Amino acid sequence: MKKVRVCIIGGGSRLWAIQFIKDLVLQDKLGADITLYDIDMKAAERNRAVAERIFAVNGKSSVMSVSVTSSLSEGLKGSDFVIIAIEPGVIDIRKYDLELPEEYGILQSVGDTTGPGGIMRARRALPLFFDFAREIERNAPEAWVINYTNPLTLCTAALYKAFPSIKAIGCCHEVFHLQTFIAELVSKRLGIPVPDRREIFTDVTGLNHFTFITKALYRGEDQIPYIREMIEKEGFPDLTEKGKERIREGKWFDSDHLVALKFLDDFGTLGAAGDRHLAEFVPFFLKSDKDAWRYGFVRTPYSYREEEDRRKKSHEYSDDELVASPSDEEGVDILLSLAGERVLKTNVNIPNNGQVGYIGKGHITESNGLISCNSIVPLVSTPPSKPIISMLQRIETEQNLILEAIWKNDMDLLFQAFILDPLVDLPIDEAHELFSHMLDSCALRY
Repeated sequence: MKKVRVCIIGGGSRLWAIQFIKDLVLQDKLGADITLYDIDMKAAERNRAVAERIFAVNGKSSVMSVSVTSSLSEGLKGSDFVIIAIEPGVIDIRKYDLELPEEYGILQSVGDTTGPGGIMRARRALPLFFDFAREIERNAPEAWVINYTNPLTLCTAALYKAFPSIKAIGCCHEVFHLQTFIAELVSKRLGIPVPDRREIFTDVTGLNHFTFITKALYRGEDQIPYIREMIEKEGFPDLTEKGKERIREGKWFDSDHLVALKFLDDFGTLGAAGDRHLAEFVPFFLKSDKDAWRYGFVRTPYSYREEEDRRKKSHEYSDDELVASPSDEEGVDILLSLAGERVLKTNVNIPNNGQVGYIGKGHITESNGLISCNSIVPLVSTPPSKPIISMLQRIETEQNLILEAIWKNDMDLLFQAFILDPLVDLPIDEAHELFSHMLDSCALRY
């Protein structure tokens, strides 16, 4: 059996690293030598022990191995694939990402991609990604890099900024949830079992987490007209009570895709990310918690992030939990395709080479791509409506400013991006004040 060498940056992660390894043992095409790198060596060592148990429980100890390194350069040497899934800084910083803007009336439902919190997270993460790219160039220049870290567009762009010929892709599952939603609508309309979401071909276009679909084909038939009919028939019910219930039950990630549907109804193109992400790119849905609840989504509080971080770090896995079962993530599917073991068509975040015609060349865009042996061929997407294009171009400009500002360590330029963000609807003096407070409180620390 052919073996690949995989370096996981963020190898101490109790979410992405463990899930990736569990997905990896489900396939029988490739063996793997995995190296875990993390600035938290204790966390990486804990994951090494968990990974060895995953191999044993799933019968893969003979074809897979895992090690830990304190040296990124050593971990990268000889790697065929590099996985990046990090938390830039201690979890405590996210309190300020979320709560400082709230003091100024700016609400964020996630705070890791856009808005003031997303900008400050980018300020912490991008210098790390510049360094990762340089280390990859020196030690594994031919490796394929799969990035999961948010803000995904900017982190992936940072890799290309520091190492222009890097082979990197941003991997995100948000579109999958919308495919599942459409599959459920197909089931209801046709009276059939719910199709696998992979049977719904979506024409994806946009920027990560502010992504849209212009077609949704099931067995060659576009479902968008039927979705429009559903909206006309059912409208947009007030889901305030459902939103409140989600808060009581701690269901921070649930939604009914009403925001995605509202984009279709008002602006002509269906949103393809989760509502809590889509809402942060425009000023329409987050003026108050009541506005969010009306559409059924809720803001994820810092207290949840803090508790979840503590829970994951202290969790002791049982053997039953380590028995691998199929997840809905595609990182391993992408790895297998790039290794020549299959061909995959899916949404990818890569530099724009014309596949998204209304966004500048080189900008990291999200659209479909055909992934095969050592190759990702971008597929040209159908443009969304003109109002959606305008919204996306504004975010493109903001992201370009953020990338350049952090590359140059130019905080005046970063403020220009900050004030351009749709959520920062403040008098200029207050915007300066908030920005200054966040620069101090949201800086990288461990």
